[in-house]
Amino acid sequence: MNRIKTVILTALAAMLPLTVQAQNFSVSTNAVDYACLGTVNLDASYAPGTHWTIGAGVKYNSYTIRQRAVSLNARYWPWHKYSGWWIAGSMKYQEYNTGGYRTFRFDAGEETSEGDRMGGGLAAGYSYMLGNHFNLDFGLGLWAGYDIYRTYVCPKCGAVSKTGQKFFVLPSDFTIGVAYLF
Repeated sequence: MNRIKTVILTALAAMLPLTVQAQNFSVSTNAVDYACLGTVNLDASYAPGTHWTIGAGVKYNSYTIRQRAVSLNARYWPWHKYSGWWIAGSMKYQEYNTGGYRTFRFDAGEETSEGDRMGGGLAAGYSYMLGNHFNLDFGLGLWAGYDIYRTYVCPKCGAVSKTGQKFFVLPSDFTIGVAYLF
């Protein structure tokens, strides 16, 4: 019986270096989203190779500007995954409602809008390694796509003043965040 245990433990120990790889996963959050109207956000990514990571993200805000968003992305790292400069492409879906939010336009009044946006984006940035398991991420990007919206005269009465569809280009991924690597 001891011989069988020894063989099994030896086989597992021999395979261990082949199966365990450091820092192929990360979980991150963007501090700018929290500072800008309290949007809770989380991104998770996996590195299938030395220069690529694929990931998914969620954002949720139930306060002044209501939004729910999901995104899928891929990043290319010219030097090494989770380190240095990167460029990214993404697909994103966002459900939003600007009810109760006053714009800086003087003629806006109580007008609010809600809708669904879907599209793709490009971003670039830099990840600074703070240690073995933590990175400080910086990034900036744009996304473009299709917006299906409804505009209301006032947020309380619900009278629709306009509905429509339009193409948009918006800034996105303004990132100053912290990533945990494992």
